[in-house]
Amino acid sequence: MTVKPEWLRVKAPQWQRVGSVKEVLRDLGLNTVCEEASCPNIGECFHAGTATFLIMGPACTRACPYCDIDFEKKPQPLDSTEPQRLAAAVQRLDLNHVVITSVNRDDLADGGASQFVRCIEEIRRISPKTTIEVLIPDLCGNWQALALILAAKPEVLNHNTETVPRLYRRVRPQGDYPRSLELLQRARAIVPATYTKSGIMVGLGETDEEVRQVMGDLRAVDCDILTIGQYLQPSSKHLGVQEFITPEQFKAWREYGESLGFLQIVASPLTRSSYHAEQVRALMNLYPRES
Repeated sequence: MTVKPEWLRVKAPQWQRVGSVKEVLRDLGLNTVCEEASCPNIGECFHAGTATFLIMGPACTRACPYCDIDFEKKPQPLDSTEPQRLAAAVQRLDLNHVVITSVNRDDLADGGASQFVRCIEEIRRISPKTTIEVLIPDLCGNWQALALILAAKPEVLNHNTETVPRLYRRVRPQGDYPRSLELLQRARAIVPATYTKSGIMVGLGETDEEVRQVMGDLRAVDCDILTIGQYLQPSSKHLGVQEFITPEQFKAWREYGESLGFLQIVASPLTRSSYHAEQVRALMNLYPRES
């Protein structure tokens, strides 16, 4: 694999705090996308006492060639105790903001929407002051399932577009760019108080113009928050990195995004979908919405 440039080197984590978070996760039998997807920020986030919980996994029904989550295992039936265990972890870790994501569960009629709802409801019950962000799959375009999740009123509805339309066939073969945009547009219409969010990876062969087009498309559906980060190849079996994007280019995209009217845009080499996600709490104070 290609040698990473200086700006992608991550400081060694403080394993005492990382270990304490892992202990809670293991004790409660929970998965995190931080571990399953080999996130480069795992040390920083675990040290800060935050984690993005991965529900309904770890097996995924899609085989995206950029993702390190396992798709070879057979998905298991939903675990009715998972929402309670997740809420217990939120309480034990004393989280102000929690991110809940999932593997794709195309084998389920609602794509797993009901499990998202149960997790939201249980966290509300046991830790009512914690704000909740859900990072959801496209649900195969099941808009009733989307409405079900939104009815539980998460503060943030996140769905990643992942890449530019031209690269979908290679990067996200089971995804659909217009469907992802429609999901975000419908989310805004169904519950206007919910903040909508999306994210893309760069370094896969896209052009600056294509990235700017995606940003414009997202603003056209009134997406509030955008994350842009460098794609890193998890292993030799995954898609290779075509280019390491410079911090200066990320800064240019961030400034362009601000000019388009995003309420928040996080763009840097190490940015991931839920990196510093807790900052949305400050955003909610600046741009409050009636529920």
